[in-house]
Parts: sequence; structure tokens; C-alpha cells
Amino acid sequence: MRRNAIAGVLALAAVAVGCGGDGGGGGRAKTPNILFVIMDDVGIDQMEAFGYGGGTPPSMPNIGAIAGHGIRFRNAWAMPACSTTRGVIFDGRFPLRTNVKGALGENDLANSMVNPYEVTVPKLLARRGYESALFGKFHLALQGNDPAGYGMVANLGWNYFAGWLDETGDPSSIDTTAGGVAPLGTWHCGFVPGAAQGGADQGACYHADGSCRELSSSGPVPPGRTCRDEGGILDPDQACRAAVPSYIDFETLSAHYVSPLVYNYADGSYERVPPTDPRARQFRATFAVDAAIDWIKERPGDRPWMATVSFASDHTPLMQPPVSRDLPGSATSSDLDCANQNDQRVLSNLMIESLDLEVGRLLVETGLARRGRDGRLVYRPGQTETMVVIIGDNGSLGTTVKVPFSVSRSKGTAYQTGVWVPLIVSGPLVRAPGRRVEQMVNAADLYALFGEIAGFADVQAEVPRPIDARPMLPYVTNPAQGSIRAWNYTEVGVNLQANGAINGPCAISSTCTQIPVSKSVCEDNNGIWWGAGLDDPITEGAPPTGFTYCCEVNQFVIANGRAAEPYDIAPLVSVGIRNDRYKIVENSLRAYVSQDEPCVDTTTMEFYEIDEAVPVPKLDNEGEELDTENLTPVQQRNYDALLAQLQALRDSVPDCPGDGNIDFVINQADLDDWRFYADLTGQSSVYDVNLDGLTDETDRSLIESYLGTDCR
Repeated sequence: MRRNAIAGVLALAAVAVGCGGDGGGGGRAKTPNILFVIMDDVGIDQMEAFGYGGGTPPSMPNIGAIAGHGIRFRNAWAMPACSTTRGVIFDGRFPLRTNVKGALGENDLANSMVNPYEVTVPKLLARRGYESALFGKFHLALQGNDPAGYGMVANLGWNYFAGWLDETGDPSSIDTTAGGVAPLGTWHCGFVPGAAQGGADQGACYHADGSCRELSSSGPVPPGRTCRDEGGILDPDQACRAAVPSYIDFETLSAHYVSPLVYNYADGSYERVPPTDPRARQFRATFAVDAAIDWIKERPGDRPWMATVSFASDHTPLMQPPVSRDLPGSATSSDLDCANQNDQRVLSNLMIESLDLEVGRLLVETGLARRGRDGRLVYRPGQTETMVVIIGDNGSLGTTVKVPFSVSRSKGTAYQTGVWVPLIVSGPLVRAPGRRVEQMVNAADLYALFGEIAGFADVQAEVPRPIDARPMLPYVTNPAQGSIRAWNYTEVGVNLQANGAINGPCAISSTCTQIPVSKSVCEDNNGIWWGAGLDDPITEGAPPTGFTYCCEVNQFVIANGRAAEPYDIAPLVSVGIRNDRYKIVENSLRAYVSQDEPCVDTTTMEFYEIDEAVPVPKLDNEGEELDTENLTPVQQRNYDALLAQLQALRDSVPDCPGDGNIDFVINQADLDDWRFYADLTGQSSVYDVNLDGLTDETDRSLIESYLGTDCR
């Protein structure tokens, strides 16, 4: 595939970098490398290393070994959704400052993606001579509305990217035709199962290069899965032919196994890899680790690097990972149904366990660890030059949550199960490894940690706008370090779409939510889509354009007798703020009250006492709210203090329309930059001031009307 240059857009990114620092690093002692691992939808509830995991925890010996030789941060908050957390990690700023408020979808504007003028982590570290690469999931922007298109990863500062740029940022739906060999909707896991499940125990395994070999069952693993795992498509109960049959489909994407692979290069070019390429037909976790290993091994010894390995595990659609003798239960999992919620809990464990295997392989093959005679990971971080940081990007998906955590208050909410995540730091800078830190930290603080590792004494001084990251290295180097954060914050909300649009409603079990960004994402999470294009039998009679809000769905299902009770409605905005002992959750939604009042804007404030006890923490569960009309003096002081802190945080965010380059001054530079984007595509950009999906003369006029405004 031809590489495509976007040098003009990259020039803007370079402007954003140039604001201080020594720019090189020559002549100094080499600072530590950084290996950063992001787990997807793996909350602290899954982690035995943190004292949890319920009755059926996933086995994670490799990450457990890293935790045992490092620091376990037992009181870490992420944001409730993947894009929001990734945003605060890589730009150090809370969502209310950036408008990256929810998981990105293809309808979201560039105004809700990480701004190219931000001093992202790779831009910051470049000032100390670091090379940075990202492998796997991106989800800080989407090519559909990002002016940099498929070069957007390089545009945000990374020297190299090898990963997947799906339309929604998350894995596509499973190809239930198993490569075109079955009627639509037949094979829920994307491969032809064995004959006992209505599939085949033999067949012809075709590859995209036209090669073929005949397979038959070997033990519990059907040939369809064996073929799929190696990137092929099984034609069931057929022999190999001289030519690939016309119905074999190598073009359709399939969740974790056939992916829209893209490379970004340091010169500003990019490469899109078609699904017929073997590189795009690998299990995602395996591909990301393979690519990271290759890049790390190529690094020169005299220059520090940061490699981010961003897994798509344990994100839906949940599927069987590749069969491995090191993954007990992987071979016998072929009979599981990927559309069955009970089976999905087993698949979730398998995907997390395969992630753990890949993390172990990553360390071994890059020389950061080795295997002992018993096969266990032998990791001596003090003998390496690399800091290892591992975090979960948000809480677990509801259907996979482990007891005693809350299924209904999980990913997508500001409750503890949705935002309390595992965080591990290990490496040569750690003093007294094997310990736990109980003090509050935030995913945003990793921005400061990465800067501190690189040698910046004051990370805020390097950034020309407020950051929300707090120092984190003191916890690493000083076992006696006291609390640095007096309060913690998390948020999920509605991203900006053209002309005020919003994600459609999706009913999952008894709850209606507007977090899923599309019909396919809704259905991948066992939901019923009520937005445009709705087609489930329960939606018969609804407008073909669907409904805008969940409250309208409730009005319809009650009026038409489709449900005895209205759906519970998930908040459109969920905010959490806490101190060491107490927490406020603020939820905003359009509530269904009655048929006469179907949609009422509602905001609730809930107050809880929480802790991080093992094995049963005190959580913000339903029914455990403190009565704010009858608080003790201590509770009242904490409640008032948290409310005041929340308001102070909101007051710190200026309203500065037209300030696309986020320097808080509306001036000629904004007009010049508006012109750049207007000429580049004329579509969505950070200078789409009126949020209509265009960067045009209307926006220029608005910027001119604000000229001279100083928002500082």
C-alpha cells in the first residue's frame, strides 16, 4: 500500500511542541526507557494481585509477578470510558477541559478528540530525546472527523504507530459468516465450529495468498478455529480447489481477528494495510506485542524510548483467543457461544489470561525478564533500564464484573466499579519494591510520572496551559511519601457532534444507555438499538429514524405495551469527586417521569462513604447513599468541601470560543490556523466554532467577533 504524506498537518503538531525544554538530550546520561501497557475494560475487580477477582478470577501470573516486584497503586481512578482515560493520560487534562468526554464514535467531531496543539506525552518526552511508539488501540481521535486522517497518531506526536484504526476506535463486529462460507448470523464466534455445533470437522483452509491446505479435527479444536487462528478461512466439508471459491471473503473485518491495520511513520507518512494482508489477520493482542518487540529491539542503546502497548482485550466483542498450551481452557473453549452472556464471562477470563501471557512474552523477548525452569516469569526490574507501567483504562464491562463489585454500576459510570482500576509501576527507580500505595492517584497523574521519569522537575512548567496531573514519582522513590492528592475526579459525558446530535439509545438488559456509539456497538454488547436504523422486533412501529433519547424509548414501549416497566435510564453525564473517605456522584440525564412528562432534565447528587478494604470494599452501591438531609457534622463538612471543590474545578475552565490552539487568547494566530484547516479539508476541526461539522467562513466570522478576547 502506498504511503500517504500529511506534512502540512504535522507542521502544526511541531508548532505545538516548541515551547521550552532542551529539545535533544545529547551529552546527558540516558534516562530510563518506559514500557506502558494499557489493558482495555479490565477493572480492579478482576485482579487477584490487588486482593479481588471474586470466585473465578482470571489467572494473571505474569502481571502478578510485575506487581510483586513493583508498586501496586490500590487507590487509582481512571475515567469511566476508554477515550476519556486515554485523553487524560496523554495530555494530563480532565475531560471538562478538553471535551474528550466519552468513548469516541464515528459521528464525534474533532472538537471532542485530543487537540493537536496539546503537549501530549510523546511531544513532552521528545524534549528529553525520547523516541515514542504506540502499538494496538489508539482511540484518542478518529480518522473520519480528524483533519489528519489516518496520520493522526503521528500528528499527536508519536514517532511510530502500528495498530488498528477502526471506524469507532474499538473492534468491529464479529463476521458471523466466518469469511463468507455461511449464511449471515450463523457463526457467532467468527469461525466454523465443529460438527457437533452444526459446523464441520474437516474442510479446506484458504489463505489470502491463494494457498490452501486440508484440515480435520484434532482433539477439541475444530478445523474452522485452527484455520481462523492462522489467518485463513475454512470452507467446511470441502477439499482444496485450484482457485479460491468466489464466496470466500477476505475483505470483511472480524473483531479481534481481522482488523483495519494502519502504520504511521516518523516522516509523516502512513500506510493502510488491507484485510487480505497477513499482518491484518492476527489476533490483536498477539499483533500488538509482536510489533512492540520488533520496534524495541531496533532502538539504539544511547537514546531512551517509550513504547505504549495498548491492548483491545478485554473489550467486546468477546472471543476465544488463539489456542495455546500455556492457556488452560483455550482448546476446550471452542464450544462456547460468543453471543451467550454466560459464556461471555468465561471468554472474558480467557481474553484477560491471554493478555497476561502476551505481557509476559513482551518482557521476555525484549530482555526485561526471562523464564525460570518452572516456566514462571523471572523479573528483576532493578537490573533493567526500563520502567514498566500497567493500567486498566476503565472499570470492567457489567456482564464481566466480579463479586462483590456492582454489575449495574460498572464501566460507563462514575461509581467505584466503573472507575477504580489496577495501576502497577515497576522498574529501576522503584524503592522498596513489593509494596502497596493506598493514597489516591488519577490516570492523569501518569502524565506527570512520565515527565518525571524523563527528568522534568516541574512538569506543569513545561506545558503552557493548566494540567490536572499531580506529581507521582515521589511515591515511586520514597516509601514514606504521604498523600499528594487531597481529592480525586472522574467524568464521562456526551461528545460533541454536528448540530447537537447525540448517540442513539441502546437498551441493554433492563437499562437504556447512550454510551454505545453505533448500532453495531450496541448489538455487540447484547443490546437493542433504538436509534436510526432500528430493526429489532420489539421496535416495530417506531419511527424509522429512531429515537433521540432513552426517555422517548420509554414513552414508546409503555404506550405500545412492549414492556411492563420502563427501562432504567443511564446518565448522559456522570461525575465523581472524592477525598480519602467520602465521595459524591453527580448524574445528569433526561428522565422518564410519565407519559405526560416523558423527558425531564434531571440531575442527582449522591453522597457515599467508601474505602478500599480487601476482600470486600465499601462501595457506592445502590441503596447505600448517605441522607444529605441528615448528615453528621463530619459528613456535612466533607460533603460541603467536595461540592466546593467540584465547583472550583468547573470555575477553572474558561469559556473561550474560537480558541482552537488553546492558548486562551483569540488573536490573529487563530485566524491563521483557521485558514489552514479551512483550506486543508473544510470539514471538522478544532476551528469548527459553531459545531456544524465544517470549518468555513461562518467560523471565521465568529473568530473575528471574538478577536481580542483574553481568557487567561
